[in-house]
Amino acid sequence: MPEAIQNRIKQSLHEAAALYHRLVLLVGETGSGKTAALRTVGGELGADVINVNLTLSAKLIELTERQRVLHLSTLLGEVLEKAGSVALLDNTEILFDRDLKQDPLRLLQGLSRKCSIVASWNGRLAGDKLTYADAGHPEYRAYDRAEALIVDMNGTSGHEPQERRQA
Repeated sequence: MPEAIQNRIKQSLHEAAALYHRLVLLVGETGSGKTAALRTVGGELGADVINVNLTLSAKLIELTERQRVLHLSTLLGEVLEKAGSVALLDNTEILFDRDLKQDPLRLLQGLSRKCSIVASWNGRLAGDKLTYADAGHPEYRAYDRAEALIVDMNGTSGHEPQERRQA
């Protein structure tokens, strides 16, 4: 993994500490190196990388569909409490499951009020438009001017302009 990516993640975490939403999105397509970047940063910070799909699936399996929708945020919040001051989230696809009726970006933003979060985001950043999955995919999401610090694995973005980082 290029050292520049891990440095950009750590710099973004430092910047996020002063923001209302302490959220850093690590944006890239499948195979772009997001997991390796999170593991490297986790090793340097002494933080574990949380596999969100695995962790939440184990907690949600015993719940009804309605209970899953109602309790997802609380369950993920409990996982983040155990992570400490910085949570590194990978394999976040479950958050985009249409049956869970969540807005993944808003969910992560809300949870980032309690701790700094770096979350992998399987998608693209093009100008001000942040997308998850491809158009036409059932889990496709598109956001204009997402309120988060963004580290683009393609190296084209860096961080949001200062005026958009304010809450």
